[in-house]
Amino acid sequence: MKKELLISALTITLLTKDCFSDWPQFLGPHRNGTTQNENVPLEFTHGEPKIDWEYSIGNGFSGPVVYNGHVIIFHRKGDRAVTDSLNIVDGKPLWTHQYKTDYVDDFGFDNGPRAVPLIDNQRIFTFGAEGMIHCLDTKSGKEIWKRNLRKELGSSKGFFGRACSPIIIGNTLIIQAGGKGCGIIGLDPAKGTLKWKATDHEAGYASPIASKIENQEIVILFTRTGFLCIEATSGKILIEEDHRAKMHASVNAASPVLIKPDQIFLSACYGVGASMWKINPQNKQIKKLWELNNQLDSHYATPVRFEDHLIGYHGRQETGTEIRCIESSTGKIKWSSKRIPAGSITLANKTLIILTERGEMILAPADEKEFKPSARGQILGAETRAMPALSDGRFFARDKKKLVCIKLNP
Repeated sequence: MKKELLISALTITLLTKDCFSDWPQFLGPHRNGTTQNENVPLEFTHGEPKIDWEYSIGNGFSGPVVYNGHVIIFHRKGDRAVTDSLNIVDGKPLWTHQYKTDYVDDFGFDNGPRAVPLIDNQRIFTFGAEGMIHCLDTKSGKEIWKRNLRKELGSSKGFFGRACSPIIIGNTLIIQAGGKGCGIIGLDPAKGTLKWKATDHEAGYASPIASKIENQEIVILFTRTGFLCIEATSGKILIEEDHRAKMHASVNAASPVLIKPDQIFLSACYGVGASMWKINPQNKQIKKLWELNNQLDSHYATPVRFEDHLIGYHGRQETGTEIRCIESSTGKIKWSSKRIPAGSITLANKTLIILTERGEMILAPADEKEFKPSARGQILGAETRAMPALSDGRFFARDKKKLVCIKLNP
């Protein structure tokens, strides 16, 4: 009887975990744009994507995150930066947090937030384009602490405001603040107090990722200046490598991709190209395994890893893009799609979910031999650049007017 109860309890636990898989940060649970907990069909139930619910929002390119049945969206209305918590089932608001923002884009683009929020230990961390960090309670939206990195540390604006999503490694909240003496900072997540700061690097637009090598927890960063490996707890710089375009008007915007704990894939446009690196943080050594131009040059969307391959967008958004699959060990191109509007790619088991800047959603099987879309349909309007989220068979995406929920499984 006890054995039967134990099996039953374990089954319920596993089912609950599968049914309510969170998407708590930029690029999902593993910060790589992929999930194994979602089975997404290759066709839409009624031949086209059906919007289950939608919610009116303001400006910004900050994508949604999902936690414990709540959808969190960070956006801007007027002069207010707004964080809304919504019910995952019907999109009804549960709470709202607001603060005054003064960010103005120098190029006349969107004035809303860019960075995707982070949820950790029942706390939400937002990083606004103007330089404000807020820590909020997930249940109530109550403010726990806040910091103004622009005024306190001299965080620099960069080309398009502060945009890198925060990450927590161990008990350190790591932010690419950008600026002299505060390129990268580590904070106490509970109190917001400064633990360490390092480098003069400009922040860029590629968010950091984590790795663990021989029990050493490191943060891997691709700033505007180049490639960094930093010990998460102490802020000690382990590896620093210049890696950027020669032209001034350029950015590194696609996040690093972890191939192995000590192997990192980097990609950028503006002549930087794609490269694979092997790192040895203990000995502070780095080795370039391969570097190729015009293979998989990612403008801003981070490629996803499928088995021993990388699938991602190639080319600049302004001049035309396509999707490519390359062999991760060599950089060899396995296939290229026809021209397709720039966008993002999410991998759910063996299903690619593509969301273009024009608001079109495309499904395709992940395959190393060919790209063969199986379903497509319009879900949003133009300027859909925010990264989406996937949880409990629901796909969440936004443009500059609304957040939509697409129920992928009936």
